[in-house]
Amino acid sequence: MNVLCLDLEGVLVPEIWEVIADVVGVEELRLTTRDVVDYDELMTHRLTVLERHDVSYSSICQAIEGIEPFEDAAAFLDDMRSCFQLAILSDTFYEFALPLMAKLGNPFLLCHRMKVVEDRVVGYQLRQDDPKTQAVRSLQSLNLRVMAAGDSFNDVGMLKQANKGFFFNAPASISDRFPTIETVSTYAGLKERLSEFSD
Repeated sequence: MNVLCLDLEGVLVPEIWEVIADVVGVEELRLTTRDVVDYDELMTHRLTVLERHDVSYSSICQAIEGIEPFEDAAAFLDDMRSCFQLAILSDTFYEFALPLMAKLGNPFLLCHRMKVVEDRVVGYQLRQDDPKTQAVRSLQSLNLRVMAAGDSFNDVGMLKQANKGFFFNAPASISDRFPTIETVSTYAGLKERLSEFSD
């Protein structure tokens, strides 16, 4: 059985921080891993903005409760379960993502942890360095063949390490920089390409 590793935001659900930015009314929070290559730099920016604008953790959670998966995302995952073991590899946080996992049929999720004190986000704990690439490499060490799809700079290592990786609906500003990685733009297109690698 092959394993399919998918990014979460931009692939199955909207960018969480963009939704948070819209709900709490802080435009500076709209930056994502599509915009900033260095994840620590991006998170330092986010934490600084949250503190400056006194954005509470509870208001963030309330914004996330309103997020729905992309149309057909859950159905796509259901289709993939018949051919692949599924793993969601994300640079989001369990505190953010678990409500969304329930809407996607609770696939296996690997991501990071938030540090919350008195209803304020004060830091974060990475699962490990370069976690998506490391997860793919670990699965391959178990003699599993790994397919992967993502849309951002932080997915590139995962896509290159996978036996076959795809950009999914990635902006040209990213995909054009990595022409060796194939791009698909719809679930139907991704399903078709993945069917060539299913057992």
